[in-house]
Amino acid sequence: FLYHTPYTPHAKSSANISNLNKSKHLIDSLIRHDLRSSITVFFVALPLCLGISLASNAPVFSGLIAGVIGGILVTLISKSGLSVSGPAAGLATICAATILELGSLEYFFMSVAMAGVIQIILGIFRLGGFTHFIPSAVIKGMLAAIGILLISKQIPLIIGYAKPDFWSNQLFNIITFDHGFMHLADLYQTSSAGVFITAVCSMLLMFGWNKYLSKKISFLPGSFIAVAIGILLAMGINLFLPVIKLQPNHFIQVPNDILSYIHLPDFSLLMRMDHTNSLIWKNAILIGFVASLETLLSIAAIDKLDPYNRITPNNRELIAQGAGNIVSGLLGGIPITAVIIRGSANAEAGAKTKMSAFLHGLWLLLAILVAIPLINKIPYCILAIILVRTGYNLAKPSMIMDVYRQGREQFFPFIFTVVAILFTDLLIGVLIGLIYAIYFLFKHTYQAGFQVKETNVGHHQKYIFDLDQNVNFLNKRRLSEALDKIPEYSEVEINGLESQYIDQDILEIIQDYRSKAHLRHVQFSTLGIKSVKTIELH
Repeated sequence: FLYHTPYTPHAKSSANISNLNKSKHLIDSLIRHDLRSSITVFFVALPLCLGISLASNAPVFSGLIAGVIGGILVTLISKSGLSVSGPAAGLATICAATILELGSLEYFFMSVAMAGVIQIILGIFRLGGFTHFIPSAVIKGMLAAIGILLISKQIPLIIGYAKPDFWSNQLFNIITFDHGFMHLADLYQTSSAGVFITAVCSMLLMFGWNKYLSKKISFLPGSFIAVAIGILLAMGINLFLPVIKLQPNHFIQVPNDILSYIHLPDFSLLMRMDHTNSLIWKNAILIGFVASLETLLSIAAIDKLDPYNRITPNNRELIAQGAGNIVSGLLGGIPITAVIIRGSANAEAGAKTKMSAFLHGLWLLLAILVAIPLINKIPYCILAIILVRTGYNLAKPSMIMDVYRQGREQFFPFIFTVVAILFTDLLIGVLIGLIYAIYFLFKHTYQAGFQVKETNVGHHQKYIFDLDQNVNFLNKRRLSEALDKIPEYSEVEINGLESQYIDQDILEIIQDYRSKAHLRHVQFSTLGIKSVKTIELH
């Protein structure tokens, strides 16, 4: 018995040492890597949470709530090592349109919660791979259109314009010379020189920081520098240049008792059989689709940055994001996705585990609890500058030129998607882009299917039809016309040895041609093609 039993005290001692080493390694990783990177991600996330709320026409605190839930709850459920979740710029224009269409924030928050339910269903039924069926040109077009819309919405905030009709009325009247000078004077009176100076100076300093100092002081991102400089500039202008000082409505206004604004929505809204209920579900489907798309694209990109080559399970990630959006919607937050900006910042800062994303959520929660007075000193124009940079990254001219160089099959679906979204809405625009991409697919599939080689054999011509790996009904007309053009007293060979799939319609055309070949004195043969019985329709 003693011979076959290991020495127990020694075994326990080895296990204890092993566990102790693991604990030391985790603590060392937490202090040296994850803690530091979480602070960097917090500095990236805070202005984005505020700015995306602003772009969504939702209360500013809605972005903070979503950031906390994305950092804490989603991270606990997700199996991603580096991705960081929170409000996404790609959903800002959709949220703004949804709030306008529903006419109520409560209805909007209910749509967000139902979008989370849809995401969980997608994850449970293992449908996380649906992004592979959407052409990349359409996805790029969707993101570019969102970027353009995001940039356009920030212009009034950058100049401190105090009316809501800048694009629909003010600028249009100036461009069309409809009482142009009068509207120019009105634009001057309703704008703020102090806001514009603050925005421009912050923008220049942010770009300078990103270009020259970001690598030397990597834990402070340019967006945080823009916020810090913006606060100082606004305070300086208000103190030393009161003529152009910023007004109270130019600053963020988050209530100090933010937790008192959190309340559960009215679930009876989902039971009503009326137009509002259908709009809630329609927008829930749209938010769920785009949030899932952006999440899956983000984690695919972030996994490529992971030095440990960890692969995030798509379906588990959809369940995590769905849980986050349910809670965010119920507590008055905007939609959550995995965000590539936060995730890439997390990877670049040296994060090792998902503790970094979790800690960044805790820092956001701490900011809500103790730093609201400081947050309320941030001018809206600074958030607008950060969102302009975010929109530019979504619609980079270099990316558009790259798509253009890939040829018309990529560029036309891309540009059709962009234009359709700008003139309709996101869902219709994506559908138009998909239809146009499918048109190119059908066109190329129709032109493919087989190749014809023509050779001289004695005194007659020989035609060899080499079938592709897949030949379907779209090649039916082209094959039929090619066979009908074969002159009399020729030789025809159809080679299907390399084909993995030949559609029944193609097999019937080949079978029918056997009798035609005999009547035309055509010597006909096939390789690797089975005979089928054709069905005559009377």
